Amino acid sequence: MAVIPCFDDNSLRAICDVIGDTAVGLTGSEIGRLLKQQSITDIEPMITKRHRLFFALQSKQNKDKCANNIIAFVQVVMDPVRYTSDPESFEHRRHELNIVLVLRGYELKQDGKIAKVDQVQTLTEAQKKANNLRAKLNERRVHNEVLRFCQAELVADNYFHAVFEATKSVADRIRTMSGLTSDGADLIDKAFSTKSPILAINTLTTETEQSEQAGFGMLLKGIFGTFRNVTAHAPRIKWQMLEDDALDLLTMVSFAHRKLDKTVITGIKP
Repeated sequence: MAVIPCFDDNSLRAICDVIGDTAVGLTGSEIGRLLKQQSITDIEPMITKRHRLFFALQSKQNKDKCANNIIAFVQVVMDPVRYTSDPESFEHRRHELNIVLVLRGYELKQDGKIAKVDQVQTLTEAQKKANNLRAKLNERRVHNEVLRFCQAELVADNYFHAVFEATKSVADRIRTMSGLTSDGADLIDKAFSTKSPILAINTLTTETEQSEQAGFGMLLKGIFGTFRNVTAHAPRIKWQMLEDDALDLLTMVSFAHRKLDKTVITGIKP
């Protein structure tokens, strides 16, 4: 591996501030375990997490005369396998680290690896590079299914196609759950029927529960009709999507996915 120049103290401290954040960073025991795993001496194990981490990494970097082991440590911390049950934390931490890293010409990719990129010069550029839209979605704790289906578009802050891909994710998931192959209103009517439903969001034993099932179906058809069908047929230049509109829609799609998380497959065949 090529020698990676040392990080200045400001950059290294900012990295440690993210990883050792009091509220959402690694725990003290996690920091100790990962430092030991990477053969980095834990110089001050009893002090505040972020300072403990900074002194350990600073000492290692000074000894090595390079940042190779610093990069390796961050990649271990950000190994996606560690976040399989909490993908929101991965994306939040990746975003915060990238604001620091892109100012020094590096970027933490979604696979947890750090790559060389064009260095930006301002904090505004760094925040944009780190993907503002994704950060705002993470603040809303948007369902991971939404992010999974529109990752490429979100990276480019492409609101038009982010909307299109997110709405497609709902239909795709309903087809997977129900075994149906149709689309749009036909898919919803068959899957969420109140008489012989393939999928049920409740027990359907009361009139109120049946109304809730019907209402959820209408919400889904509204999402498809208002956004998906329009974006599928209208040229992007003629169908403007503002950031606030995109955030609201993606949050609505997230709500649909959370309802699907609790939906029961009744066993009725398509």
